[in-house]
Amino acid sequence: MEKTPLATVNGKTIYSADLDALIRQLPQEQANQFTSKEGRRQLLEELIAQELFYLEGKAAKVDESEEFQKMLIDAEEKLLKTHMIAKFMMDITVPDEEVQKFYDENPNQFIAPDSIRASHILLPTEEQAVTVIEEIKNGKPFAAAAKEYSMCPSNEKGGDLSYFSKGQMVPEFESAAFALEIDEMTELPVQTQFGFHIIKLTDRKIAQTIPFDAVKENARNYLLREKQNKAFIGKVEDLKQKYPVKMEASTL
Repeated sequence: MEKTPLATVNGKTIYSADLDALIRQLPQEQANQFTSKEGRRQLLEELIAQELFYLEGKAAKVDESEEFQKMLIDAEEKLLKTHMIAKFMMDITVPDEEVQKFYDENPNQFIAPDSIRASHILLPTEEQAVTVIEEIKNGKPFAAAAKEYSMCPSNEKGGDLSYFSKGQMVPEFESAAFALEIDEMTELPVQTQFGFHIIKLTDRKIAQTIPFDAVKENARNYLLREKQNKAFIGKVEDLKQKYPVKMEASTL
C-alpha cells in the first residue's frame, strides 16, 4: 500500500493510503467523485478538517466530558453487539455435501420453466407496424427491419430479447409470443401499453432441471441464511437461560 505523505497536522501525517482507504468505504457512485486529482485534494482537505476538529476537542478536554463519555459508552455497546453477532454468524457454514443433499431432495425447486427466445420490432402506430410486416414478408430481414424501425433499445441487437419465461413480459406480448412456432412471425401487430409489436419466435426451451453447478452457490446462500437464523434463535434462547430477561407486557 502506497505510503506517500500528503499533509501533516500538528505532527500527524496523512498518507495517500488514508485517502484510498476512505474512498473504498464510500458507495461506488460517491467514490467516483474523488478519483480525480481535484477530488482527492477535496478529500484531503476533509481529512485535515477532521484532524483539526479532533485537536480542538482534545485541547478543550471534550473527551473528558460527561456527555462524551456517555456517547463513548453507547458507541462501544453498539459496536460490541454488532461484532458479537457477526462473529457468531461467521462460525456457521454450509459444506458442499449439505448443498448437494438439499439439491437432490428438492428437485422441484431447481427446474427452469418453459422459455422462449423472441425478437420484436416496436412501433408507435398500427399503420406503421402493418407496413413493416409487409416489408418483411417481401424479403426484408427481420433483424434489419428492427435496426431501422424499432423504438426499443433491442433494435441494436436486431430486436433480440433473449430467453424469457411466462410472467416476465406484459400479458398481450407474452400470449402472442408463446403461441408462435419457431421462425414464425405475428401476422398482425400486437398492441401493448408500449406500442405495437411485431414478434418473431427464434427458439423454444422446454422445462428442464438446472444443473447443480449452476445453482450451487445460490442454494448454499439460501441454506446459510436458514441455518444462521435457526442458530441465532437457538443462541438467544440459550442466553436467556444464562442472563435474566423480564418482559414488561404493560409497555407493549
